[in-house]
Amino acid sequence: MLLVMDVGNTNTVLGLFEGDTLVHDWRIRTEVHMTVDEYGILLKNLLETQNLPLSVVTDVIVSSVVPPVLNHIEGFCRKYFETDPLVVGPGIRTGMPILYDNPKEVGADRIVNAVAAYETFRSAVIVVDFGTATTFDYVSERGEYMGGVICPGILISCEALFQKASKLPRVEIFAKPKSLLAKNTIASMNAGIVYGYAGLVEGIIARMKREIQKPLAVVATGGLAPLIASECPAIEKVDDFLTLKGLKILFERNRR
Repeated sequence: MLLVMDVGNTNTVLGLFEGDTLVHDWRIRTEVHMTVDEYGILLKNLLETQNLPLSVVTDVIVSSVVPPVLNHIEGFCRKYFETDPLVVGPGIRTGMPILYDNPKEVGADRIVNAVAAYETFRSAVIVVDFGTATTFDYVSERGEYMGGVICPGILISCEALFQKASKLPRVEIFAKPKSLLAKNTIASMNAGIVYGYAGLVEGIIARMKREIQKPLAVVATGGLAPLIASECPAIEKVDDFLTLKGLKILFERNRR
C-alpha cells in the first residue's frame, strides 16, 4: 500500500491507498518536535485500528511546508519502512508547468492541489484550500499553474481577534450561525467569522474570474471547506481528499 502524507503548519493528513482506492485516512496535529520513533508508534497505532501491520506500507510520498518535520519523517520512513519517501519539491515530475516568478517559492501543498484539481476537471480551475493560510490557486485550461492568492486562515484570524480583544470570549466557529442578526456576543462573533470569511472568499473568487475572463470551475478543500463553502455559491465542489489524491497522482508520475 501507498502511504501519502500532507504536512501542514497546523495539521498533518495521512492517507493509505490500495491501488487507486483511498482505503483509510487520518488527521493529526503537526508536532514539530515529534521524533522518528514517535512517528513509528503513532502510525503503528493508527494502522492497528484497522487491523493492519506497519509492513503493509510499501511506498511513501510526502508534501510538507514544515522543514523540521520533513527531516523526522524521512528518518521515520528509512527506519520503519526501509525506504526513502518521495518528497514533493524541486525536481519532482509534476506534469504541470509552474508559471511563477520563482517556482521554488510555491508551497508543495498548492502544487499537489493544483495537479489533483486539473486531473479532476480537465479545464481551467480555481482551488481554494482552507488551511492555516487560505490559498486560491489558478490552473489554466492547458494545465499550467498560473499563481494565486494567500490570505490569513480562519483560525489565524480568530486567534488574532481573541488575543487583541480581551473582553471577547473564544467561540465555536465550526457550525453555521443560526442568524446573521445575532442577539448575543458569542452568536455575533460566530456570524461575523463565518459570513465575513465567506464574503472574503466570494470576493476573491469574483475578482479572479474578472481578471482571468474565462470559464472556470471552483473546488475547495481543507478542514473548514464544508462550512464556508455552504455559504459561498461560487464554490462548485468540496473535495476533502483533494490533496491526498494529488499525492497519489504525483507518486504515479514519479514511480521508479
